[in-house]
Amino acid sequence: MLQSPVLTALNHLLAQADWARGRLRPFAGRQARIELPPLPTLSFAVDEEGYLRSTEEGGADVSIILSALPLLALGNPEQAFKQAHISGNADFADSLGFVLRNLRWDFEEDLSRLVGDIAAHRIAGLLTGLFAWQRETAARLGENLSEYLAEEQGVLLRPSEISAFTDDLNQLRADLARLEQRIGRLSR
Repeated sequence: MLQSPVLTALNHLLAQADWARGRLRPFAGRQARIELPPLPTLSFAVDEEGYLRSTEEGGADVSIILSALPLLALGNPEQAFKQAHISGNADFADSLGFVLRNLRWDFEEDLSRLVGDIAAHRIAGLLTGLFAWQRETAARLGENLSEYLAEEQGVLLRPSEISAFTDDLNQLRADLARLEQRIGRLSR
């Protein structure tokens, strides 16, 4: 159900990235399975050209279980793959993981086929600027909220305050240990 569109999209990205197909070609005929609960399992094999072909679930050479769907949805595949459980052939898993982490869509190239090179470049620049603005705005909002909660409301502690508290606590422990030693010497 979901496998065919996903493989079509991945193959489209692979068509734009010769380096990725070159990295997968040595593993022609090998099968892989990617599980991303609650989505259906994705089973595929690498063909001689480095593209992915659908296969039936079964004896996979590599199994990757990703449990970080929110990280993928937020566009952070690196973090998602750090939390993945990978089993099977190490070389194939390494190459497959590298390709999946670093494969990027060149939307400007696809857009240029519809509207031309100049318009696609301008639209891509506009969209890139818009997304950068949104990321920057979200970062500033987070910084302002944390500053408000730390400075105005006193709900959060600044790192310097936590560090000072930790230093005071360590000093208190050392003083207590010295006091216990003195008491022990006096009681003897």
